[in-house]
Amino acid sequence: MENEKNFDKNGVYSKRVRAGKRRTYFFDVRSTRGNDYYLTITESKKREDESYERHKIFIYKEDFVKFVNAMQETVDYIKTDLLPDYDFDAHNHDYEDENNFSNGGNNSTEEEKKVESKPSSTNFTPPASEDVEKWD
Repeated sequence: MENEKNFDKNGVYSKRVRAGKRRTYFFDVRSTRGNDYYLTITESKKREDESYERHKIFIYKEDFVKFVNAMQETVDYIKTDLLPDYDFDAHNHDYEDENNFSNGGNNSTEEEKKVESKPSSTNFTPPASEDVEKWD
């Protein structure tokens, strides 16, 4: 209940990505007291004891472009140089909850539908890849 109150207070947008039966990623846009925005990326893994292990990354607006570029460049490197024969689309599907048979395959609550369906007003144009810092 406390998390719902907190999300209503500073949560602006949320997108859930199911990645298997025990792992979910959450992309949440949050607002600050000064009416600024930042992104949190949370990995949530269900443990054997049914509790959850969570890891969170905070991405601030001044780092959005660099973060997205570095991530895209890294994924492209894996796809083209390391695993060129791997079929990544074979895993490009949504996982269903065990209890989702009663609601016709749609697991989102009405509140999640409202949050996830908000249109994005950001027009994102990434700069050239040379703007991304590389680690050696």
